[in-house]
Amino acid sequence: MSQNIRCLCFRNHPIKQRNPSRRDTNVNHNQAPSAQQAPQGLNQHPSQVTTATEPMDSTSAHNANASGAIAAPLTVNVSGPDAASRHAAMADVIVSGTTEEEAFFLTDLGDVCRKHKRWQAHLPMVEPFYAVKCNSDPAILGTLAALGANFDCASLGEIQAILNLGVSSDRVIFANPCKAIAHLRFAKQVGVRMMTFDNEFELLKIAKHYPGAALVLRVLADDSRSACRLGLKFGADPAVTGHLLQLARQLGLDVVGVSFHVGSGATDARAFADAVARARAVFDEAAALGFSPHLLDVGGGFPGDDPAATPAAAVRFEDIARELRSAFAEHFPPSAVPGLRIIAEPGWYYVASASSLAVCITSKRRVVDVTATTPTATTGATPTTPASNATPHPATEPPPKFMYYVNDGVYQSFNCIIFDHARVQAQVLYTGNGVPAMDDEHLAAAVLHESSVWGPTCDSIDCVQASTMLPELDVGDWLVFDNMGAYTSCAASTFNGFALTKHVYTFSHVLVDLQRVPAADGIAHVPAALPLAAGFAVAPSAATTPAVTATLGAATAAIARAPKPVGHAVPIPTPVS
Repeated sequence: MSQNIRCLCFRNHPIKQRNPSRRDTNVNHNQAPSAQQAPQGLNQHPSQVTTATEPMDSTSAHNANASGAIAAPLTVNVSGPDAASRHAAMADVIVSGTTEEEAFFLTDLGDVCRKHKRWQAHLPMVEPFYAVKCNSDPAILGTLAALGANFDCASLGEIQAILNLGVSSDRVIFANPCKAIAHLRFAKQVGVRMMTFDNEFELLKIAKHYPGAALVLRVLADDSRSACRLGLKFGADPAVTGHLLQLARQLGLDVVGVSFHVGSGATDARAFADAVARARAVFDEAAALGFSPHLLDVGGGFPGDDPAATPAAAVRFEDIARELRSAFAEHFPPSAVPGLRIIAEPGWYYVASASSLAVCITSKRRVVDVTATTPTATTGATPTTPASNATPHPATEPPPKFMYYVNDGVYQSFNCIIFDHARVQAQVLYTGNGVPAMDDEHLAAAVLHESSVWGPTCDSIDCVQASTMLPELDVGDWLVFDNMGAYTSCAASTFNGFALTKHVYTFSHVLVDLQRVPAADGIAHVPAALPLAAGFAVAPSAATTPAVTATLGAATAAIARAPKPVGHAVPIPTPVS
């Protein structure tokens, strides 16, 4: 466990006192100080209050206190970018009592930065337009904006959130083929010209309300090999693309390009190459009708789970990038479409591995199958159904199974199980006896039991994991789920009165290889344009693992909510050579 971990608490939330003997940690156990009394390394910020004209974003709502004020973001430091370091930091947050035994995400903004660098290394010719719907956390949006990424928005609210960051409107694509008129008018008002369409009624609507839009025809791709088939709802069949282009021409509209989406969670890299070939055919159709298409949008579907935890048989980002590069060379050589601009709409890719979710066991049941093994106390007859919470005769007791109830479920952060066919895996994070994470040493010594994990609501569909092997755990112990950054908190609800899950942030130290900024004190600092970056630094050391020290730079909620003039650009760090 790193001894350089320090945790800052939510404003106005007292820290619960714990027995120091339970875990050796230097987490601050005192009540959050005022701004005037902030300890060294802590920068408090005024609370932000929601107004009727400025809706609270989902993450700000998670971190709001009972009065509706936005608490300063909670941050913690990690010793490295690996899962073990992240889990150790999460365990320290638990011991500090900062989250008051509530479930919480730990989001590593350094992971987002490394994903961006990886994208630039393998697809340098493709501009990423991050799909905001995947995770609209203001800290993530602010990080991507500072790195120079652009944004795929599907609604008025998403466009407004991006413009509030100071991102210019030409860095946004309105990638919803079926837009509400009010949202279309808003796009015109703020100058977001680039948008998709896939049917004639959308063309008629655009001709009436935003004839100056730059249109991108979304064509149907083969998404049969994806987890979520978006083609069931969107995409023009190749048989009608010619008709749509002719209508756009008659209406005097400008079709500037072609887009496709092979589906969320693509499982076959070749689907991208096939879609590029289909897009080229539509390019030729458009050119024959007098258009000058110059934009190719290859959509999303890129995997984003931690590569270290990805099965060898799974499709990898590098596989897709290789297929795309080959398809570009074959179907869009430089001489074919001079000045071609290629963009993509990655969402899952950027954020899936950035967040881990810690949940606390609130209840427990022991389930023993006593069928044909245990005589009843009165008649000696054999029961025909399993008994829950039973205590069979020791001589005939089969291995017990356990049901664990946790404080987050499918109506909250685990909605990805229902909507996105996600497969999650519980790991032991922290137990009451102070034993951290289920590492190899403790796992080898543990007796494992068939277990199931259930959410907190009164609905039986609220099952997080139906079957997994875990050691016997107790109420108050914690589990962790990795790769929980995509399509989780963004679609969570407060069903049954359960609160939205809180967020904790970190920058893992490997972030600095993205860009090293010389400083007078000899320390390499994270680019200041990144949210929460002020004070996050790496102190190089030849003797020890570089220790990340943190102070709070700017309130996450304020990043997304503070009004800024449309078109005001965010400073972008200089790319690494």
